[in-house]
Amino acid sequence: MRARITASVALLVTLALAGAGLIVYAVELGRVDAATTREMEQELDEFARLRQEGINPETRAPYDVESLLLTFLRRNVPDDDELLVAWVDGRPRAHFPEDPLVSTPRFRSAVAGLVRDGGTTYLDTADGEVRITGQPVRQDSATGTTEGALLVVSYLEEDRAELGSTMRTYAIVAGLSALLVTLVAAWQSGRLLAPLTRLRQATGAVSATDLSARLPESGNDDISALTSNFNDMLARLEQAFSDQRQFLDDAGHELRTPLTIIGGHLELLDESDPADVEQTRRLALDEVDRMSRLVGDLILLAKHDRPDFLTLEEVDVDTLTEDILAKASALADRDWHLDEATARTWRLDPQRITQAMLQLCDNAAGHTEPGDRIAVGSATVDGALRLWVRDTGPGVPAEDRERIFERFARGVDPGSGDRPGLGLGLAIVAAIAGAHGGTVGVDDPGASGLEDPGGARFTITLPAREEGPTWPAS
Repeated sequence: MRARITASVALLVTLALAGAGLIVYAVELGRVDAATTREMEQELDEFARLRQEGINPETRAPYDVESLLLTFLRRNVPDDDELLVAWVDGRPRAHFPEDPLVSTPRFRSAVAGLVRDGGTTYLDTADGEVRITGQPVRQDSATGTTEGALLVVSYLEEDRAELGSTMRTYAIVAGLSALLVTLVAAWQSGRLLAPLTRLRQATGAVSATDLSARLPESGNDDISALTSNFNDMLARLEQAFSDQRQFLDDAGHELRTPLTIIGGHLELLDESDPADVEQTRRLALDEVDRMSRLVGDLILLAKHDRPDFLTLEEVDVDTLTEDILAKASALADRDWHLDEATARTWRLDPQRITQAMLQLCDNAAGHTEPGDRIAVGSATVDGALRLWVRDTGPGVPAEDRERIFERFARGVDPGSGDRPGLGLGLAIVAAIAGAHGGTVGVDDPGASGLEDPGGARFTITLPAREEGPTWPAS
């Protein structure tokens, strides 16, 4: 890629400079020819004015052909690349400056028609191409007719040589410029394509067991955007593989125990004892139910970062809060209470939020006694929606308030010291909140100024979502 870019730049610059040089050469060559034409016309105009005067100031007599031509040669000094020739009666009568070209047969042959009819012709000489322009003069008298002509000879090679020297200088400068531009293009293309080189190296380093490679991001161009997108893709792949490994590890770890229990009891089963058979059947069915629930929870956690995990819609939060309270009141014999319900419309997935809130209610019911208060509420604070479940149970120790949202993390019941449940409920709540772009946390109800201090207050905080979900890379 770098070589092709460099070659393309070098070719384009070379063609551009060569084209510009050809155009300049053509324009300047035309300018040189035009200047030569103007100089010849100037000489001919001066000769015409002298001819119109008609009187020789030295003799006070009218000009004859020869005296007219000789007077013009005496009065005019030609340019360095010009030659003036007075042609009388078929031969050169005088010329200035001295030049052997006038006496050559090729010159005499070339000017034969110009002396008679006038005009312009070109002649190749040892000193280069010359341009010859003739202005015939004719005089009739009693003694006969005298014919002559003024010949203006211009050597074109000198001006063209200067133009050639200029173009050679241009060619050298253009060549050096093209080389410099090519070197800069090679350096710049290498610098711009360096992220692609690192991208190629990174893709070669990625394997099924190591997706942690990342590319350094810098700049604000298309390649930087590609680098960022590639890093995001690697992060998503790494998270997907991590979730897959975690799912397999969790399933293998948690399913091993009930399978061992079922297998052990079946091995010790006394088929002749109906009581033992019935007890083993109940135990096996209980463990199968627990495994089914575990598998369902693990599958839900594995799907939480998929785009189809949420179905967002505009929801009346006050109605949603009241519905959650009504459904939760059937979970256990508790003093169910509505703290408040915000009269707002929010973009969320009502089924997933209901699932998360009922999980918090079930968790609260598991840590309280009959008659204890469990309250549900919702409010908007600082542009975010908050939904909470609080109880008057033993509460959550400060050191466990982050750990309990991890998979298979179980909080200790201060009253019994047990760790009830599978340890996936709060992890599911955190996954649902995270899919909405929000968070879940726990604190003391008393710290928020609510009545019935004590126990725990679990709060789901959801930011405003004006558009569809934006799925995080991790």
